[in-house]
Amino acid sequence: MPGLYIVATPIGNLGDISARAAAVLARADLIAAEDTRVTAKLLSHLGLRVPMTPYHDHSDERTRADLVAQMADKVVALVSDAGTPLISDPGYKLVRDARAAGRLVTTLPGPCAAIAAITLSGLPSDRFLFAGFLPSKAKARADTIAEFASLRASLIFYESGPRLGASLAALAEGLGNREAAVAREITKLYEECVTGSLADLAARYTAAPPKGEIVIVVAPPTEGAAEVADDAVVDAALRAALAAQPVSRAAKEVAKRFGRNRHAVYTRALALKEGL
Repeated sequence: MPGLYIVATPIGNLGDISARAAAVLARADLIAAEDTRVTAKLLSHLGLRVPMTPYHDHSDERTRADLVAQMADKVVALVSDAGTPLISDPGYKLVRDARAAGRLVTTLPGPCAAIAAITLSGLPSDRFLFAGFLPSKAKARADTIAEFASLRASLIFYESGPRLGASLAALAEGLGNREAAVAREITKLYEECVTGSLADLAARYTAAPPKGEIVIVVAPPTEGAAEVADDAVVDAALRAALAAQPVSRAAKEVAKRFGRNRHAVYTRALALKEGL
């Protein structure tokens, strides 16, 4: 039937394409691809020739409107470069507009690097948060990490090789030296999943930045353990807590998390509150 088909594609091993995904791609009138050059390789592997159009971070509302209009009488398949569309990419806007227009929207589930990495890590997988890429600037990165510090869940991040060491070091500083895993080249010939403490992993990958697409998985905080962080990280945690809680409660939570004096943290929280 005409409409939007969200199609998961392999994250490395082309053998992971599902029979259903291959069938939909074969019958599609148009494929909206994050990078048509990357998708062309998959289509060549499948022996298919299907019209494609770019759809990515920089696509505007007019591009989305045109795709939604075509869904009225055409099968439009949405694919990312690898894995499940909408995971760390802008596809949700197209899904949102297609639904608003009353178009058929369906999904073909399949490979996802975040899910594959947590299965490889051996870390708790009953509760986890996918957080995408950390900001590149140090302060923004520290503020973002502070938002996650109190979550009793494993954390999943995407990262690139050149930034990996700095991101692991920032995670160790902001979350404490938790257990973690670095998974790379998932499903490919040189698949690797290295586990250890955040500090040890940061030292390893700062000295030798790896290649390939990378997923970081960080274990939840240990029950009752205070987390070690500098004043900037504590301030970031206070700001995040103050956005949703009274001063006294925010100070109590942050003081307990970082093993700080509650009165001192309360005084700092009052100062930050006045500046918000």
